[in-house]
Amino acid sequence: MTAASTPKGERRRHELVAAAAALLTEGGFDAVRHRAVAERAGLPLASTTYYFDSLDELVEAAVEHNGRAELDAGRARLAELQAGEPMDVIEFALDLLVKDSDTQAVLLRYERLVGTARRPYLQPLMRRMGVELQQLLLDLLTAGGFAMTPERVDQLIAVVDGAVVNALIEVHPDPRAAARRMLLSVMPDLANH
Repeated sequence: MTAASTPKGERRRHELVAAAAALLTEGGFDAVRHRAVAERAGLPLASTTYYFDSLDELVEAAVEHNGRAELDAGRARLAELQAGEPMDVIEFALDLLVKDSDTQAVLLRYERLVGTARRPYLQPLMRRMGVELQQLLLDLLTAGGFAMTPERVDQLIAVVDGAVVNALIEVHPDPRAAARRMLLSVMPDLANH
C-alpha cells in the first residue's frame, strides 16, 4: 500500500484537487500552478508532485471535479423534478449550460471550454462529460414535457453557446438573459410550457 492510497493520502489528494478546481473556476487554466494549489490546500508544495505525476494530471482532475459536481447537482435537481416538485425547466437548463449570471464567471467558464481544445489530454474527458450533459438535458427537458431528441438538444446547446459568446462582447453583457432570449426565439415551443 502506498501513502497515496491510505485514508490520509486520499484526503490530501482530494484537498489538492478541490484547491485546483477552485483556482480553475476563479482564474482559468493559468491560475492552476503547483505553488498556488499547495497554498490553497494548506499542504506542502512537494505534495502536488507526490500525488500527481504532472500539472496536466492535476488540471484534468480539477476539471473532472468541477464537471462531476455540476452534473451531480443537475441530476439531484432532475430527481426533484421527477418527484413532482415545481421548477422552471428552462432556467434549470440554463443553469446547466451557462450556470451563472455573473459575466466574469461566465467568461471564465467559456474560456475553460475553449481552452480545452489546446489541451489534448482533456479532450477525452470533456467528450465523456459532454455526452453526460447532453443526456441530462434530454432527460430534463423530456421530464419537463418538451418533445426532445438528441439532435434537438445539440441544437439547444449550440444556440445557447452562440448567444453567450455574442453577449460577452457587449458593453453591458448579460449572457444568461441573451441565451434565454435566443433559445426561446429559435425554439418558441419551449416558452409554451
